[in-house]
Amino acid sequence: MELNIWEITIKVALGFFLLFFITKILGKTTIKQLTPFDFITAIVLSELLGNGIYEESVNLFYIFYTIMIWGVLMIVMEKILLKYKGLRSFLEGNPSIIIRDGKIDRYQLKKNRMNMNQLLSLLRQSEIFSIREVAYAILETNGSISILKKHVYQKVTVKDLSLAPQPTYLSSTLIMDGEVLTDNIKSLGYDHSWLLEQLATKGITRISDVLYADWLANDGIYIIPYKSY
Repeated sequence: MELNIWEITIKVALGFFLLFFITKILGKTTIKQLTPFDFITAIVLSELLGNGIYEESVNLFYIFYTIMIWGVLMIVMEKILLKYKGLRSFLEGNPSIIIRDGKIDRYQLKKNRMNMNQLLSLLRQSEIFSIREVAYAILETNGSISILKKHVYQKVTVKDLSLAPQPTYLSSTLIMDGEVLTDNIKSLGYDHSWLLEQLATKGITRISDVLYADWLANDGIYIIPYKSY
């Protein structure tokens, strides 16, 4: 039997918003800190949705019901993991110290099914190009690596130089893709005329000529024109 294009469209839209809703409830850290359980969950959800879309015998109610039940189970599991710490280590695993005091722990490498090439790759992604720089390296439960450098390889800080601390400011985006972000300008206490004045100081007369611009209180405006992109 030929598939109904409108039925598929409605099913896809319903699945999209249901998955979006579940993701919002679970929080932002779920995507960033993807555990093996989260990975399996994502695969199962995609299978449930994919099969439901192209099966004519599966109507909208079954798609809604299935995804919501799975979403509720995910939320309940997250709550359980937050409340019972013992289960957290069993279900999510524990971080592993794979380099301790500058020495590679071969047992932990083997336990986590990691070889030297994979370890070196993770170190390079953290801008470490020699193991000699590492004092401790911890393999996190989501597969990322956290590194503590040896003292001689650590970056010099303001505290080390005994310099007076300076205030820290957050930059605000003013223009993106040639469009003014009015809300950001208002939050700074300025208006459109102020923006034009700032652009004029850099020799720019039209907002449409600007690919990106932001404002930093202690450094002024930063502009990337389209012509340099």
